[in-house]
Amino acid sequence: MTDRPTLEAEWLHLTRTALPEAARGHSDWPVALDHCFQRILLDHAVGGRWYDHVAARPAYRHIAEDALARAVALGRSVAAGEADLAALNRQSLAWRGKGRGKASGATR
Repeated sequence: MTDRPTLEAEWLHLTRTALPEAARGHSDWPVALDHCFQRILLDHAVGGRWYDHVAARPAYRHIAEDALARAVALGRSVAAGEADLAALNRQSLAWRGKGRGKASGATR
């Protein structure tokens, strides 16, 4: 398993740089901002709203290491085009009780 500092560094690179940059070339992606990618990936890593599972902020520093590893792996899959970001976003929003339309979290 990758050590925690390496996971945290990859998390920051994926969510602050790689995914937002990739979003510029994917007009079909429902999000483009770093915090939106973080929400989606963390939610799926814990199976619900991340803030119900992580005691302190910033979440990436306080989340269980295995959950951070799951979030990073999912981020890699999104970046590689292997994960359905729109479906992941819809589920993340559903965990928050948000529906379609303006409140859907779309950032385009």
